[in-house]
Amino acid sequence: MTIQPSFILNSILLGVGLAMDAVSVSVANGLEDPGMSRKKSFGIAGTFAFFQWLMPMLGWFFVTFLLSLFRVIAPFLPFVSLALLLYIGGKLALEGIRGNSEETPDSGIGLKALLLQGIATSIDALSVGFTLASYRAAEALLSSVLIALTTFFLCFGALHAGKQAGAVLNRQAKILGGLILIVIGARIFIAA
Repeated sequence: MTIQPSFILNSILLGVGLAMDAVSVSVANGLEDPGMSRKKSFGIAGTFAFFQWLMPMLGWFFVTFLLSLFRVIAPFLPFVSLALLLYIGGKLALEGIRGNSEETPDSGIGLKALLLQGIATSIDALSVGFTLASYRAAEALLSSVLIALTTFFLCFGALHAGKQAGAVLNRQAKILGGLILIVIGARIFIAA
């Protein structure tokens, strides 16, 4: 398999476009937990990257092997993203409004919320599998890996920026972070 520089560039640019929802959610996560450890930041960015790798590969698989099944579920995907992000964003905004100030060592985003965010922000990447359908398996895998790496680095930077802003904004950061998630959910739904 000969890889052209244009293939790599296109995959990275695709990764940038697909990562924007995850980047916005990363900023919101950083706002929510300004004391987040570097290890947790790596874990969050890695989760978003994983889903941005997985979804295009699933899309490629669906198109290649199970096209009729994907046609049945595709219309419902924007509703799933909207519901997940409305739930997470609404909960976060309410916590900020109520002023829940219990500071626990494990404050911030939990595993369940992170997995829901990862799924919700990468559902659009599932349809990218359609564009990868003409690729052989190795090319689709490489493209998905490049998308994931791009997502990881962008999200890691966004988490850092959110943490910096969250340290300044304090309680209002939760409200802002929740509203960001709600807007992203609405945008995904409207764009579909």
